[in-house]
Amino acid sequence: MTEFKEPIRDIAYLAHIELLTPKPDESLAFFRELMGMEAIHSERQSVFLRGWGDESLYSLKLTEAKHAGLGHVGLRSFSPAALDRRAQAIERSGLGIGWSDGDYGHGKTYRCTDADGHAVELYYEAEKYVAPPSLKPSLKNLPQKYAARGASVTSLDHINLFSSNVDGDSAFWQEKLGFRLSEQAITDQGSKVTAWLHVTNKSYDLAISLDKTGTKGRFHHAAFKVESSEMVLRAADIFLDHGIFIEASPSKHVAGQTMFVYVYEPGGNRIEVCSGGFLILSPDWETITWTPQERKKGLAWGNPLPATFHTYGTPVINP
Repeated sequence: MTEFKEPIRDIAYLAHIELLTPKPDESLAFFRELMGMEAIHSERQSVFLRGWGDESLYSLKLTEAKHAGLGHVGLRSFSPAALDRRAQAIERSGLGIGWSDGDYGHGKTYRCTDADGHAVELYYEAEKYVAPPSLKPSLKNLPQKYAARGASVTSLDHINLFSSNVDGDSAFWQEKLGFRLSEQAITDQGSKVTAWLHVTNKSYDLAISLDKTGTKGRFHHAAFKVESSEMVLRAADIFLDHGIFIEASPSKHVAGQTMFVYVYEPGGNRIEVCSGGFLILSPDWETITWTPQERKKGLAWGNPLPATFHTYGTPVINP
């Protein structure tokens, strides 16, 4: 019998991400007009945006930079004590950076990197979103009025980090932050090429994929949720009409079972619009393992992802 290990339940959810873009105006127009997000604040070289269903004040910080890529991942803890526990655990790992006063909309923050070098920020104190009169919803249990614009994305669903060492990176997220491994794709030798991890009851909040270029710390994609498969198809038409490069046309994933479309936003970051997926309610969920032979069958309906899915990330590596 497998020895029971008490799970770490200190991280509440994936709260936001910061994306870097060398084309700030074009990227902002993409997220506002085509994705349907609301810009709620700007300061210095950053704009803060939210989907109409985001519980956090914002889910995307968009920052002007020389190269596209990930600025940081923002995680909210369940309590101040939970934040301190995670900070102490990360300090012992040698990957801690230290404390800061926080960023727009949230307080005291512990900063670190994961094993591959992706920047992570943890905090508890957070300002609540209050919709202005123009966005006040009729239903009191919604954070804001439905965004009848573009793809009308609801919220940040998950992120995918590129990694030079999926085993090492996924171990950090599990052992130091309490994420749980829902599914994995492995090599014939048993090493992970993709790890799907969750901290909520979604099938996954975070994926970590092997960067076949061998580069450390790059970003694969951010996924924003819509309400139905039909809205994924609608998003694809919107991207087509506005000249946005579609890397992978709508289809269905095997892992997570989400419907998707993948595009590159003008700054170069890969963005997914998705719907569906399953929930994990069992406390003794057993990790699903996908073998190389099973992965050769392609996606749920047999079509393959493009080869760039395993090599393209941000910052972009010049050949």
